[in-house]
Amino acid sequence: MKNKISVNSENIFPIIKKFLYSDKEIFLRELIANATDATIKLKMISRLNHIDDLISNDFKIKVFINKKNKSLHIVDNGVGMNKKEIEKYINQIAFSGAEEFIKKYKNSSIIGHFGLGFYSSFMVSNKVVILTQSYNSNDSSMLWSCDGSTNFFMKETEKKNRGTEIILYIDDENNEFLNYDHVFKLLKKYCKFMPIPIYLSLHKDDQINEKSRKVNIINNVSPAWKKNPNELKNKDYLDFHKELYPSQLDDPLFWVHLNIDHPFHLNGILFFPKIEKRIDLQKEKIFLYQNQVYVTDNLEGIVPDFLSLLRGVIDSPDIPLNVSRSHLQSDNSVKSISKYITRKVSDKLSFLFKNDRNDFQKKWEDIKIIIEYGMISDDQFFNKSIDFFLFTNIDNDFFTLNEFKKLIEEKQKNKEGKIIFLYSSNKELQFRSIKESKNRGYEILFLNSPLSVHLIQKLELSYNDISFIRVDSDHIDKIIFRKDKISFSSLNEEEKNLIKNCINNQLKNYEFSVQLEELSEKDRPFLIIIPEYLRRIKEMNSLRNMNQKDLDKYQLIVNINHHLIKKILQVKSEKEKNEIIKETLNLTLISSNLLKGKNLDDFISDKLTKLTYS
Repeated sequence: MKNKISVNSENIFPIIKKFLYSDKEIFLRELIANATDATIKLKMISRLNHIDDLISNDFKIKVFINKKNKSLHIVDNGVGMNKKEIEKYINQIAFSGAEEFIKKYKNSSIIGHFGLGFYSSFMVSNKVVILTQSYNSNDSSMLWSCDGSTNFFMKETEKKNRGTEIILYIDDENNEFLNYDHVFKLLKKYCKFMPIPIYLSLHKDDQINEKSRKVNIINNVSPAWKKNPNELKNKDYLDFHKELYPSQLDDPLFWVHLNIDHPFHLNGILFFPKIEKRIDLQKEKIFLYQNQVYVTDNLEGIVPDFLSLLRGVIDSPDIPLNVSRSHLQSDNSVKSISKYITRKVSDKLSFLFKNDRNDFQKKWEDIKIIIEYGMISDDQFFNKSIDFFLFTNIDNDFFTLNEFKKLIEEKQKNKEGKIIFLYSSNKELQFRSIKESKNRGYEILFLNSPLSVHLIQKLELSYNDISFIRVDSDHIDKIIFRKDKISFSSLNEEEKNLIKNCINNQLKNYEFSVQLEELSEKDRPFLIIIPEYLRRIKEMNSLRNMNQKDLDKYQLIVNINHHLIKKILQVKSEKEKNEIIKETLNLTLISSNLLKGKNLDDFISDKLTKLTYS
């Protein structure tokens, strides 16, 4: 009996082939998902109607390839269909019009919309056949056939076993779907954790229990994320991680098990990998599933950005799949899911910190970048993580914010009374400034993360009684206020003006900002700095190296109490005076940029030593 499929547009099949071409491999997922649904439905019917004894519980889905006939077969022993059900689910596709359909869904994946799952098979086939027998033995077996046009053929037939067999006659452009290894790979990608056992073989008659390479079980029907966390041990999580990422050699540091039924349904496991100090593009991503069916590894808008470096699985039927990222961000259910994931991650981190701080500290370098990113980008996470975020000082000791604040609050303040968090970003380059600060008994943090400058901005906005200043941003006595400091000047106003003019003459092509300071005689004669606020602007704008046009951001601090400055003023010859200043400035510039924090005296001493022994 020949009939026409009921559609409102004659060109629906060309649309399916053309519009979904880039996603054509998904047809396999959709057909397996349909077979899974049919099997689960029969399970429910048998349980509700108490007919378990009449129906075998040996539920399975079998995929086999017939290269001779160029056909791919998907066979299930689920609920099956009768004639009325075929007419309802297969023969009728309701669209308001193909053109309107394309406009509405041109930026979306339409697989699964409006019952298109089955019809995705025509993207790779020139003919599709359905053989089906309802679980109700009173219904006749049915054969349905279609060549990709709106015409189909349907008749009663003979089929021994209940369930449905879909036969795809693969067209010449898609012969890869007759390749065993290719089909195996796709089944592993899309069907790895479906809840009904799936088998792949090369021949229809291969026995599933046969010990042969030709028959492979594809899936784990009971993955770890579907189990109660109380039933799982550490080994179970580690084994599941290896199952998800077989090429990954490192075990995860720890994991977060997600499990909620209200106000939305969501299960999953997120693993914290060893990522060290780098933010790399992750090859291993978080996978999104719906009812154990793989959907995507692009979770933008669902998982907070700062958790994109994690690995694992999220499974939820409440995440809309066929919408844009902007819609996801405004969808209330997705917002709730994102907040839930953030809260579960922060709760886990807090638990690890409180339960075993020493172990938490050992993992800190691997997880720090994720926590920093979260604190910068998510206020909810910031408020929770401030209690377990760890600072390290230059001696590698660990402190929470409150612990370090309590340690320094009496000794490290500026003139305005703010608590000064001194920090270094490079122990070697800032060695001299670190040494000067340590000699005065100050504590110094070590902040070398690429996100540090953004984090300290956030902390200063949240705590208005603290201020972060890099240890080489100024002379230490200008950064931290000392009540016992006695200021004195070795120069009178005339001498100050004279030395400043001489120095400015040497720097006229560089536009340095020259500042005279009354420092100790033991301090360096010249000190080149970039003030904290200027350097932060540079770092936050991700500028690379300063060129000469940027040198006005440098400040030259002149210690007017140093004996060298006094000697310069005593030199009668203007030429000789300028030569001394020029040479000293050159050495200071070299020292600042190339000598990793050594002072001028060290540099001169090194030069004399080399000259003496050469």
